[in-house]
Amino acid sequence: MNVRTSTTEPALRDKRCGFCRSMIAAVLFSALFFSGCAVGPKYSRPNVNVPTDFRGEEGRAQQASYADQPWWEVFKDDELKALIDAALANNYDLAIAVSRVEQARQMAAVARSQFLPFVNYSVGASDGKNEFLGAVAPGAGTVRGSFLAAGSVAWEADIWGRIRRLNESARAQYLSTEEARRGVLLSLTSEVAQAYFQLLGLELQLQIAKETTGSFGDTLKLFNQRYEGGVASKLDTSRAEAAQAGSAANIPEFERQIALQENVISVLLGSNPHPIVHTAKLLDEIVPPDIPVGLPSALLERRPDVLAAEQQVRAANAQVGVAIANFFPQIGLTALLGQASTPLSRITAGNANVWSIAGNFTGPIYQGGALTAQKRQAVAFWQQTKLQYEQTALNAFTDVSNALISRQKFEATRIEQARSVAAYQQAVTVSLQRYSAGRASYFEVLDAQLQLYPEQNALAQTELNRRLVIVQLYLALGGGWNLTDSDWQKHTVTAANPATSHP
Repeated sequence: MNVRTSTTEPALRDKRCGFCRSMIAAVLFSALFFSGCAVGPKYSRPNVNVPTDFRGEEGRAQQASYADQPWWEVFKDDELKALIDAALANNYDLAIAVSRVEQARQMAAVARSQFLPFVNYSVGASDGKNEFLGAVAPGAGTVRGSFLAAGSVAWEADIWGRIRRLNESARAQYLSTEEARRGVLLSLTSEVAQAYFQLLGLELQLQIAKETTGSFGDTLKLFNQRYEGGVASKLDTSRAEAAQAGSAANIPEFERQIALQENVISVLLGSNPHPIVHTAKLLDEIVPPDIPVGLPSALLERRPDVLAAEQQVRAANAQVGVAIANFFPQIGLTALLGQASTPLSRITAGNANVWSIAGNFTGPIYQGGALTAQKRQAVAFWQQTKLQYEQTALNAFTDVSNALISRQKFEATRIEQARSVAAYQQAVTVSLQRYSAGRASYFEVLDAQLQLYPEQNALAQTELNRRLVIVQLYLALGGGWNLTDSDWQKHTVTAANPATSHP
């Protein structure tokens, strides 16, 4: 009996070891043989209906684009450049976007770590009765200590490409947040420029209100003189005084709006509300006569929001592969090495050594339709991101077209409004001359002045819009798309920085 046992047990051990070695070899062979395979659809950029040219574009489409210029060449005002510099350095929205990029980068690193083996350790010691490391272990009522120290290694063979698809998705998410951050850079630059021009526009309207109030004041003096001379009636002076008061009432309102606009700029600069020190005037800001917009197809490579949306499609496409890979078995290797002993006195004995190496196959048999539902959900999400990408591209083409059309119409409007203002100014001069000569009534003078004021305001608003639309066009074209991160913030302004000139 003893002889039979001694000869059979080694044979059984040899068979078990042979089986284990075969399994491990199968795992390694499968990992090498299928390492180039990855289930799921291969990514390709969704097709977009790209127009041949932008609606509102004058002349033939050309390769060069206004977006190729860096922002410091687009905006010629040194004080504005200093504000943009300060915003790029201190704006909170930009800092938040940078934090999101870092989060996505670390998530991509987590996904990438799954390519490597996971190595862990475990150490435990205890002392008790009928136990081993805190767990019940019958031991004939004896009290004895126990000790365990082991290191383990686990590695999954990426046979079906599940881990590769997870990495592809995580990397695309990271690149999407990176494009979103670049979008914040462009949007911030444009927002500061627009807020600055709006500030100058309000100051121009304030100037017009003050000049109009002064003009009504001069008329009131003239009417008072004629009233005291018995030539005019009290009605003349009353109407003139009402017109002056109505015009003067606009002054504090424009001053209020200017203070609020300065607060808007302060927030963009990442600072507490303060006056924005500057010397520029709205009409001093140059409007470029010609703006090339480039090819519509190039917009897909320049606009940060379009590029971010495309990365979302790539990430969703990879998640479809992950969902498909979940139908297949996961194959891996595990290893264990350490020492375990009870009682503690045997820790140095040879039979306290522990080691193992194993291959494992785990896969689904029945999940109640969960895996199928997960795949369908992944496909539906991919379709959603694809539609969002197409919509983003459509919005990009529309933004450019809107800016081009607006630019043309604002220019046409300015020409006619300038004629109207010039005509009303002449009417005011002539009516005053006629009134002084006694050939016109007070009503003719006040009517001409009252007609002039709104036309001057309308012209000032159009002048503002002509400059705002240039900024909007630069934004719509994905301006600064070819700038590196250091390029965005390396610009040095020679003028004093308005952001630091407040108390």
